[in-house]
Amino acid sequence: MKENRIYNFNAGPAALPLEVLEEIKDSFLNFGGSGMSITEVSHRSKWFDDVINDAVARTRRLLKLDDRFSVLFIQGGASMQFCMIPMNLLQGDDSADYVNTGTWSTKAIKEAEILGKRVNVVASSEDKNFSYIPKNISFNSNAVYAHITSNNTIKGTQWASYPDTGGVPLIADMSSDIMSRPLDVDKFGLIYAGAQKNIGPAGVCMVIIRDDMLGRVPESLPSMLKYTTYASKNSMYNTPPCFAIYTIQLVLKWLEETVGGLEKMAEINEKKARILYEAITSGEFYRATAAPDSRSLMNVTFRLPDEELEKRFIAQALENGMGGLKGHRSVGGCRASIYNATPLAAVEALVNFMKTFEKKNG
Repeated sequence: MKENRIYNFNAGPAALPLEVLEEIKDSFLNFGGSGMSITEVSHRSKWFDDVINDAVARTRRLLKLDDRFSVLFIQGGASMQFCMIPMNLLQGDDSADYVNTGTWSTKAIKEAEILGKRVNVVASSEDKNFSYIPKNISFNSNAVYAHITSNNTIKGTQWASYPDTGGVPLIADMSSDIMSRPLDVDKFGLIYAGAQKNIGPAGVCMVIIRDDMLGRVPESLPSMLKYTTYASKNSMYNTPPCFAIYTIQLVLKWLEETVGGLEKMAEINEKKARILYEAITSGEFYRATAAPDSRSLMNVTFRLPDEELEKRFIAQALENGMGGLKGHRSVGGCRASIYNATPLAAVEALVNFMKTFEKKNG
């Protein structure tokens, strides 16, 4: 660890690659020879043009996007997309299918219903407290889109493979696992991701939208709530969150040039998760909360024998340089978020601490 930095297991805002933070630190006061900070340069300048265009180009290369897709940067987080998606894509008697796998899916459904849109909840894992990903789902062939949350940060579940929608465009909230593994983009009409979990700091949402979805956007919406506004202006209709986009650009550069792409990133993520789940499931002291075939590679949720031990575990882990292990307030327990930027060394340190803690308290 460097400069007394801890191993960061926070769910979001979450860990960023140390190399990225160091590059920001080194260039913060004089970005690109401009004599200004990245937080000071004009979003209409060549300096920022280069940043946003490089971020888009790297996104295209990493996800293998063709010209059908636009890459947008929108403020308001993923939660803004819960309403923007139905506003832009559902008109009149149009309907959409939603799969409910927990808190964020529930909120997305609620926002569409607030707008009076026709929503079909075609599958849900609520019957087992959202501890699994539903299978064998029957989607409606006339749905405009089918919406899923690809990774569920609170319940610790993840789609290992994406559902067969029968040709209905898939829309996915990938806030917590975007860029963590390769993706078959042909399935998707729209992908969105709040940056603060896996690709950057808080303040911006990446939206990847296909041309046929853009073609559904009505002119009657307010300018700032239309995808076409962002697509036609390269996400610079108004002043974008420049620093957040700059950080995303550096994270994508790290993924491409340091890690070596999404295939390599997936290998690392699988190894981290395997080591941690093996430590949790090897005895009786720790207990994983998600079904084995639905366990997230990004957010590992687990319990100890009682809440008092969990509080002690979290406190002592922090004393030993490991932070952010408290579970979401709605479910309690423990959670280790092991996003792309969380190094293997962090997971190994956590596993060693878990073994020591169990010996003393088991």
